[in-house]
This record gives sequence, structure tokens and C-alpha cells, in this order.
Amino acid sequence: MRIIGHLEHPSMKITVFQMDNKYSVKFETSLYEQTYKFRQSEELQGLAALQNLIDDQFQTQVLEQFQQLHRIKSEGLGRFLSTQEEEEFDEII
Repeated sequence: MRIIGHLEHPSMKITVFQMDNKYSVKFETSLYEQTYKFRQSEELQGLAALQNLIDDQFQTQVLEQFQQLHRIKSEGLGRFLSTQEEEEFDEII
């Protein structure tokens, strides 16, 4: 797998990889990452074609997924931490 380029975005790092006949586009923020894979075709060849595919709407939807990932993680941590607090302390009467 080799890096064929990066796409510019103010709040995400977007890296494009190529391996065999596939492209992987990895989106990263501070604690999360998403990867989308595409098969190379006549229509989809090279970094320029991927830049057209990963348009503003695609990027906005990826950011929405990051928000959902963060919500799921936060809610899970909240449940986990609340059960830990309940188990750590004995009830005083």
C-alpha cells in the first residue's frame, strides 16, 4: 500500500492510498478515523478522480459520522463510569 496523495480539509486529515486495484481514503480527526475503499475502474483512476468523488457533500457526511462516533463513545463511557462509581463505594446508612 502506498500513499498517492492528501486532500485538503480544515478539520480532517484525508489520506489516499493505493494497493493493487483498490483505493483507500482515510479520514482522521483527533481520536477517530474512517476508511472508505473503492475499486479502481475506468471512471475512477487516480487522485484527481478521487478528489471529484470526495466532494463537499461527501466530506460533510464523514464529519457527521465522526459526530455520531463521538456521541456513541461518550454515551458508552458515561454508562461505564456510572457503574464503576456505584461499585466502588459501599452504601453508608
